[in-house]
Amino acid sequence: MNVLRASRYSLAESAVTPEEIFWNRRRFITGLALAATTAAFPACRSRESASDATDAPLPVRASDSLYPAMRSSRYHVDDRTLTPANIAGRYNNFYEFTTDKAAVARLASGLTIDPWTIEVGGLVQKPFQIGFEDLIRKFPLEERIYRLRCVEAWSMVVPWVGFPFAKFGEFCAPLSSAKYVRFISFYRPQEAVGQRDHDYPWPYYEGLRLDEAMNELTLMTTGIFGKPLPRQHGAPLRLIVPWKYGYKSPKSIVKIDFTAEQPRTFWNDLGPAEYSFLSNVDPDVPHPRWSQMTERDIGTGMRIPTLKFNGYSEFVASLYA
Repeated sequence: MNVLRASRYSLAESAVTPEEIFWNRRRFITGLALAATTAAFPACRSRESASDATDAPLPVRASDSLYPAMRSSRYHVDDRTLTPANIAGRYNNFYEFTTDKAAVARLASGLTIDPWTIEVGGLVQKPFQIGFEDLIRKFPLEERIYRLRCVEAWSMVVPWVGFPFAKFGEFCAPLSSAKYVRFISFYRPQEAVGQRDHDYPWPYYEGLRLDEAMNELTLMTTGIFGKPLPRQHGAPLRLIVPWKYGYKSPKSIVKIDFTAEQPRTFWNDLGPAEYSFLSNVDPDVPHPRWSQMTERDIGTGMRIPTLKFNGYSEFVASLYA
C-alpha cells in the first residue's frame, strides 16, 4: 500500500483559507489578515475601481499612455462578479517576498521594475534581449476578464491587460524542434526577502507545452484594472494561463526559453505528488490534502462549484483529448 507523505515544501492545509471566513463578506474582509498567514469598450470603469487599491507608486513610464486598453468582448465571465481591486490587490501569493498574503503588497513595494529586460533564448532562430518598454509597444494591448483559480481553493475574477503569448511566440521565431516554453522570474534577494530562504530553489521557474503557450487564452500580462500591473501582481510582466492553477502563471518574468524537452517546474520539483506539470483546474482531481470540488470567491465570500478547466473547456479541452 502506498503511503502519501507530504513534502516539507508542500502547502500546509492551514494555508487554505478557513471556510467560515468566506460565508459573510464583511467577516471575510475583516479576516483577511488572519487568514493570510501562510502561501470592445474602453475599460474606464476598471480604471476607476483600481483607485480603491493603495498600491505603492509605480515608476512613470512612456507605456502608461497605453492604458486603459480596449476590452475584448470575447473573453468575459458572465456567471461571476468582478472582484474589487482593493481585495484582489491585497490577497496575493508571491513567495519571493513572503508567505503572508496580506503582507505581499507592502514587501513587494521596493522591487525595482524599471528598467526591466526580458531575455529570450533556447530553440529560437536568434536569441535576443528586449526592454519592457520596447516589448509592450510591439503588440496591441487588450483587456480580458478572466477567472483566476488558486490551488488553495480560492478564486477571483479580474480584468487583465496584455497581449496574446501566441503573437509574442511568433515574434520569437522558435525552431521546429521547440515543444515547450520555460519561464524564469527575477532573482534579487537584496530586494525580495523571501528569496533569502535557501530552502526554495530560487529564482522561480515554470513551463508550458508549446501548444498550451500558443493557445489563444494565454496572455502576456502587463496590467490589471485598467492600469499597469502593481508589483504584488507580478509587475511589469507576468503570464496568465486561466485554465490552470495560479502558480502556472509566473510573475515578474525576466527570461523565456523555448526547449525540446519538458522543463522542470518549481512546485513540481518541491512536491511532485501534489503539483503536476500540467496542473489543469479539475474538480474531479483532489489535492492530496483537500478537495478541489469547490472554491471560495474572495470578492463575495461565497463558496461556489469549481469548473473543469476553470470554465474554459471550449478553448482548451482539445489540447488534452
